[in-house]
Amino acid sequence: MNLSVPRRVTAVAALAALALGGLTGTSATARPAEAAGAAAAPDISLTAVKQHLTDLQSIATANGGNRAHGRAGYKASIDFVKAKLDAAGYTTSLQTFTTSGATGYNLIADWPGGDPNQVLMAGSHLDSVSSGPGINDNGSGSAAILETALAVSRAGYQPSKHLRFAWWGAEELGLVGSKYYVNNLPTTERSKIKGYLNFDMIGSPNPGYFVYDDDPTIEQTFKSYFAGLGVPTEIETEGDGRSDHAPFKSAGVPVGGLFTGASRVKTSAQVSKWGGTATAFDRCYHSSCDTTSNINDTALDRNSDAVAHAIWTLSAGSTTPPPGKVFENTADVSIPDNGAAVTSTVNVTGVTGNAPGNLSVGVDIVHTYRGDLIVDLVAPDGSVYSLSNRAGGSADNIVQTFTVNASSEVANGAWKLRVQDRASYDTGYINGFKLTFP
Repeated sequence: MNLSVPRRVTAVAALAALALGGLTGTSATARPAEAAGAAAAPDISLTAVKQHLTDLQSIATANGGNRAHGRAGYKASIDFVKAKLDAAGYTTSLQTFTTSGATGYNLIADWPGGDPNQVLMAGSHLDSVSSGPGINDNGSGSAAILETALAVSRAGYQPSKHLRFAWWGAEELGLVGSKYYVNNLPTTERSKIKGYLNFDMIGSPNPGYFVYDDDPTIEQTFKSYFAGLGVPTEIETEGDGRSDHAPFKSAGVPVGGLFTGASRVKTSAQVSKWGGTATAFDRCYHSSCDTTSNINDTALDRNSDAVAHAIWTLSAGSTTPPPGKVFENTADVSIPDNGAAVTSTVNVTGVTGNAPGNLSVGVDIVHTYRGDLIVDLVAPDGSVYSLSNRAGGSADNIVQTFTVNASSEVANGAWKLRVQDRASYDTGYINGFKLTFP
């Protein structure tokens, strides 16, 4: 994990229990996917995950003690992971980029099948710092998603969504690999990624159990899993915005992930909650002692199983489009900071009579502080329906479906999503707007 990138600490997602249907196609009160009849995730073997870590340690030992960008140990790590995925039936590709005078590599692995227009992606950075082998940071996340990917293959799993795994290069130099991937992804391909899960340092020797508070659906998936184990969780703040989920989040992709702590000191309250000592979560963070001896087996085991649980749960959701007629505008509309209102328009045609009393209004706004935003639906005759008025505290983005009683409105015509930022210092854009007529 790269903790040198400035972060913006966000508040706990106050609306974490909002409609969990964004990724899973279920309601906020729905049971986990496997409880509702979908296949249950397999138990991920701790022994297998630790073997991957032993192999990464051996690679570092044979290549100057590290697996850093531009060093032989990193390319050997990429080759090691790629060979296992190729043998398991994945379609793999190496994406190259150049930074700090050296060639970097991202490894992308796609599991055949699933809806290509609905992609669930999981990723971890594979590089270490130059001062050590990087077994917790971030061999732990890399090994966990590798073993989960291999479990997908062994199970012959065929989820509704398309599965994609990624191992990023040069994260320790400023998220270079993941930024390169996202920035070079065509807009149409980016829009197909319905969720990105990030796993960076999930086996810290003095662990905490931290969950990203970004997308409510993903967050609740992880929280529910740990609650089922009787393990309390906290919102992740130490690395907020400093790992490879950040470029995806900036591009409007729903993100989430897990973390067990880095150089920050565990508080006495956290010791009471999780055990351990009131010292750093990982005393070997970015050091030569980040070896296979720097792993807490219980944390690695729990988090590896949580990785599989999330991938099975979030990929199994229905991909059936909503019934009725859908009218959508996916053009980006920039929202001026503390400026004039802007609109996104959908033109409704071919609908008889008035709009329904349960008009579905899908809103996708990417913004760094939704507490600044006033969001309205404007009917063709100019009538205004308030959707959100500077709500949500310090949370970001508004990705939500609202229901409006528009039965007094003629259905056909130009409907507008109107958004205004009423305070300074935050930026964003309308990413999409759609109306669904039953």
